[in-house]
Amino acid sequence: MFPRTQSLNTYLRLTAVALTATLAGCSLNPFSGDDDATVPAASAAPSQPYDSGATSSVPEYSGPVVERVSAPVPLADNHPNEYVVQVGDTLWDIAATFLKDPWFWPEIWHINTQIENPHLIYPGDVLGLVYIDGMPRVTNIRASTYRMSPQARVTPITEAVTSIPYESVSAFLASGAVLEKRQADNLPYLLQTRGDHLMASAGNVVYVRGLDGAALGSRYNVVEVGAALVDPDDNKLIGYRGKFVGEGTLRRGGDPASVALTDTSEEAIPGDKLLPESVEIPLNFYPRVPSANIDGRIISVHGGVTQIGQYQAVVLNRGTRDGLSVGDVLTVFQTGATVKDRFDGGKVRLPDEEAGTLMVFKVYDRISFGLIMEATQAIHILDTVRNPT
Repeated sequence: MFPRTQSLNTYLRLTAVALTATLAGCSLNPFSGDDDATVPAASAAPSQPYDSGATSSVPEYSGPVVERVSAPVPLADNHPNEYVVQVGDTLWDIAATFLKDPWFWPEIWHINTQIENPHLIYPGDVLGLVYIDGMPRVTNIRASTYRMSPQARVTPITEAVTSIPYESVSAFLASGAVLEKRQADNLPYLLQTRGDHLMASAGNVVYVRGLDGAALGSRYNVVEVGAALVDPDDNKLIGYRGKFVGEGTLRRGGDPASVALTDTSEEAIPGDKLLPESVEIPLNFYPRVPSANIDGRIISVHGGVTQIGQYQAVVLNRGTRDGLSVGDVLTVFQTGATVKDRFDGGKVRLPDEEAGTLMVFKVYDRISFGLIMEATQAIHILDTVRNPT
């Protein structure tokens, strides 16, 4: 780098059924990925000639069909019998309206075969809580007008409700707030500024290596590779903190390529990395309990805040080597403080307290990125994440 100054077992059996059913070749699970529901990037997605090392595909269940376990899914207190889907809703929000534990959503979803694309949900749809064989199910009881009309939709298919907020995840990934070690090593980098400049700012053209094959006009964020990110459990280097420097547009291809800086918050220098301004990510994740026993910690948060709230992206010191996958749901525990026992003079560590829920949206070998879906108490750096119980 260039230096610079309520049973888990019951749930698992239940969800095996939810993802094996299909209708006309489409997944019935509204959390699952669907080609028609992919939201396009805000700008033309640039080609990425480097391997980020991340796993971002949505896992699909391919095991055997098992008999549905007749265990009731816990409903939320004061749940409605009907809910009209609003613009800006996520599937997680809707699930929390009906259920105590939102990640049970795939299990209680019941298909209305009279609705076009019944596995997708749109603003204006009316969802209803019904009972089938004595078990609670949520179904789309009335589609919005444009879905029922034989004419072309007035609302594009891309406005289907997604599992999590696209903007929160995309902004985090494009900002380069944290770069996994192998990702940082393989990203395109600024080689030199054109002309007699040691540093570059808006209006300058820079030469970049690693963009060979990218489309002209592709936009990139320039990121400074900062302090090392160390795993607090074993003190090993797992990544770097990133700092947004500016934006640029690819003007000429090749190796090196030419990138015109259009906006900068500080000077860009050789060694700075480039990230695509628009990041392609799956929007529909099937929420599930991790297949392995996870016991990790939050080691970084986007934005440098001291207290972490809903829909903030965090970095975990666990990854694929530990059994984490995209879509895994974890419970966050507020780390118990160590206090002095004034009666015996010793020190006592208070119990960890449940503080929220997160869903993993991108996984590397040793780290992963998650989005806080619920925060019932203040969440902090070094708080613990474990499997839901």
